[in-house]
Amino acid sequence: MAEMSSSNPYAPPTARVQDIHGNTQTQPIKLWSAAGRMGRLRYIGWSVLGSFAIVPVAAVAGVLGAALGSEAVLYVLLGAAYIAYIVAWGIWTVQRCHDMNWSGWAALLMIIPLVGLLFWFVPGTPGSNRFGAPPPPNPRGMAWIVAIPVVLFIVGILAAIALPAYQDYTKRARALQTR
Repeated sequence: MAEMSSSNPYAPPTARVQDIHGNTQTQPIKLWSAAGRMGRLRYIGWSVLGSFAIVPVAAVAGVLGAALGSEAVLYVLLGAAYIAYIVAWGIWTVQRCHDMNWSGWAALLMIIPLVGLLFWFVPGTPGSNRFGAPPPPNPRGMAWIVAIPVVLFIVGILAAIALPAYQDYTKRARALQTR
């Protein structure tokens, strides 16, 4: 007669298994460190905020340059602002590479035109990868920050189409009035 096992075959497993989709552990976002991960929406949002932050710096640099009568002040301040933005953007791009489970060296792909769109459209790896736990969920305001350039892009295209059409319409209307 076969010996019966003392364990219940219907008992839940006792092994420690990490569930990818149920993983609630995340790592904090470190904006000034190349370690860690950054999701798509946060990457686009911080890139947009960084590029918009150059505008007030340019205004202050222009006012200071005009007040001091020196273009060198303008160039030095703008140069420092752009260098700071490029360094920060490089760090964020490395974190975005980590989110896709790529080495940080893949950030050099940004040199190739249009390849940078990969960083906008390729999703990050779900759950933990070799660079750590996933980033935390995005705050509500981040979606609005990303929507700003999209809306400006659409409005710009519509304006580029509508303004010449309106100017042509007004010319034809004036021509009919002078007859």
